[in-house]
Amino acid sequence: MSKRGYIRPLDLKDGRVDMTHGSGGRAMAQLIEELFLTAFDNEYLNQQNDQASFSIPAGRMVMATDAHVISPLFFPGGDIGCLSVHGTVNDVAMSGAVPLYLSASFILEEGFLLADLARIVQSMAHAAKQAGVAIVTGDTKVVERGKGDGVFITTTGIGMLPEGVNISGERAQPGDAIIVNGPIGDHGVAILSLRENLSFGTAIQSDTASLHGLVAAMISAVTDIHVLRDPTRGGLATTLNEISRQSGVGVMLKEADIPIRAEVRAACEFLGLDPLYSANEGKLVAICKQADAQALLLAMRAHPLGREAAQIGVVIVDSHHFVQMETSFGGRRIVDWLTGEQLPRIC
Repeated sequence: MSKRGYIRPLDLKDGRVDMTHGSGGRAMAQLIEELFLTAFDNEYLNQQNDQASFSIPAGRMVMATDAHVISPLFFPGGDIGCLSVHGTVNDVAMSGAVPLYLSASFILEEGFLLADLARIVQSMAHAAKQAGVAIVTGDTKVVERGKGDGVFITTTGIGMLPEGVNISGERAQPGDAIIVNGPIGDHGVAILSLRENLSFGTAIQSDTASLHGLVAAMISAVTDIHVLRDPTRGGLATTLNEISRQSGVGVMLKEADIPIRAEVRAACEFLGLDPLYSANEGKLVAICKQADAQALLLAMRAHPLGREAAQIGVVIVDSHHFVQMETSFGGRRIVDWLTGEQLPRIC
């Protein structure tokens, strides 16, 4: 700053976060105005209050929150910025709600490159715009060097649930069909291959995406979807175990019907991992009446994020609430909960 009070613009090429960017003073105001307000530009955020005031349509409100601590911050197919939007939008959408608004809280580490922060913020802004949601309020804190691993982001989402939609984890019933919208395991393997500097002959991309458009198309085709869930940490296996316990039922999967990309399968075999436990960020599990399964599959396959949708199993009666799988070799095995951490810092 000069003697006349002129403040130089943020150096978004070579500058770094410092403690003053979280102090509540002039430097913090400059960071907010030149980076966050510019990227997330909307009428609610531009009021620059400590809260956002907005109108909501009539109906039930849905809220979800998620903290994002992924390592590395940038990965094939995405980064922590778009992931923080997609993850919370999807949590709201799995109820059948229409996502409307997001809040975003940043914990920044002293010394973090402003160029990387700008890249992350722009990615968030692009993802929010594509999803049709507004980031309307937020917060920024800075921690000392070595105590924050670059950046952590927490997002909270609000959406409205249309009348007559009742989608919940305890609604799975024996005889129901279990459907996924495409190949599983992409996100987890993409992160792992980057961390370990592994090449599997082709680039494995994260599947990170906002799924609410697909969900809306599904609900238009089948109004009585029983369960929707996005299989993120712990993968498909853990998600189905959660649903089985919630609904008091069992699950029978058919291994040959579960879509997995050849390169993901090969990577998991090489690393001794099970793709059923690999994280996803653009996949969902849908459970509906078997009589509705074909109509739901047709609607999903007509959407870009559901072109490879497949029925992978059925809900069964089981007092133990086990998830089982008919293997490609003709046997059966238990698909248990994930024990330990197959891959930490995945989302």
